[in-house]
Amino acid sequence: MKIAVSGKGGTGKTTLSASLARTFAENGYDVYAIDADPDANLAAVLGIYEPVRPLIDLEELIEERVGGSAGMFTLNPDVDDVLDEYSTSHDGIRFLRMGSVKAASSACYCPENSFLRSVLNSLVFTRNEVVIMDMGAGIEHLTRGTAAGVDVMLIMVEPTRISMQTAEVIEGLAREAGVGEIRVVANKIRSDREREIVAGELGDKLIASVDFDDTLLERALDAGDEESPGLAAADDIFRELVSR
Repeated sequence: MKIAVSGKGGTGKTTLSASLARTFAENGYDVYAIDADPDANLAAVLGIYEPVRPLIDLEELIEERVGGSAGMFTLNPDVDDVLDEYSTSHDGIRFLRMGSVKAASSACYCPENSFLRSVLNSLVFTRNEVVIMDMGAGIEHLTRGTAAGVDVMLIMVEPTRISMQTAEVIEGLAREAGVGEIRVVANKIRSDREREIVAGELGDKLIASVDFDDTLLERALDAGDEESPGLAAADDIFRELVSR
């Protein structure tokens, strides 16, 4: 199963990504957790505190696999071994940090983009593991082909008009790219009225509503070396995804 998680910053999508990765791993699945968010917080939420080098910074490897120094580069390099060699293992989860996609107008960065997208293509199309991608508010890492291989995109929202409008934009981009199934997780619900409003706005797209949790905020302020607590609804979302 290939799962992309997106949403406006601060909605809790990285917590959701980490919680799902842990839940799948605890239930016996082999899991890759991919940080494709420019803010790059997924490692810390998973409890990985040693520095993890972004794949896009592996200049020598990119030159070896993709080329580009002479103005010519390979669009589909072989990167299958990269997934095992350059991932970090933690609690049964293999973690990869992608790094930011470079500006399309910068010709010298095309090899890096080609390399990142080849890594994602390999994860989506040639691997049997569960892949969970923390995408940030955009989907720039996904090409049309890669997006078509994603089983479901989960968009995280808060019970605010701005957050739900952002979700509509993300949904539109994802559908244009070819993502087949899109569901929404509403987070930080504080009242029955908020729950009703969100349910009315999102309808069948809503896969879970999660109550506001003070402990998540408290632990986020804690400087201790413990991984963040899981999202309360992760088990329910896991069962819903597996049943589909």
